[in-house]
Amino acid sequence: MCSTKQNSKDLAYALLRLAMGVNMFVHGMVRLPKLEGFNTWMVGYFQDTFLPDFLVSLLAYTIPFVELIVGALLILGLFTRQALLVGALLIVVLLFGACLKENWEWASFQMIYAIFFFMLSYFIELNKVSIDKLRGKCDCEENN
Repeated sequence: MCSTKQNSKDLAYALLRLAMGVNMFVHGMVRLPKLEGFNTWMVGYFQDTFLPDFLVSLLAYTIPFVELIVGALLILGLFTRQALLVGALLIVVLLFGACLKENWEWASFQMIYAIFFFMLSYFIELNKVSIDKLRGKCDCEENN
C-alpha cells in the first residue's frame, strides 16, 4: 500500500478519534460544575421508571467523570482500546436509559455514538498518531 495513502488513513483515524475525544471530554467538563443539578435532573427524569433513585444518582455522579476521562484518553491516544471500550459501554447504559423512557430521538443519537465507537474500535490498527504508538503499546500493525 502506498505510504501516502496509509498516512492519510492514519491521520483520518486520528482526527475521528480526536473529534470523539473532544465531544466526550467537553460533555464531562461542562457537567462537572453543575454536578448536583445534573444529579437532580437525572433522578427526576427517571422517577417514573423502575430504576431506584440511588442507582440513577450513582450514575449521574459517575457519568461526567467517565466522559471526561474517556475524552481525555481519546484526545491523547492513550489507552485507546480501553477508552473505546469504556466509552461504548457508557453509550449502552445511556441507550438503555433513553429506551426505558421511550425517548427514541435520544436513542437515535446514542446509536450514532455507538456507530462511531464501533468504527474507532474496528479500525484500531490505524491508531498510529497516538501516545499509544509512541509508548509501543499500539494495536496497530507496522508497515514494513
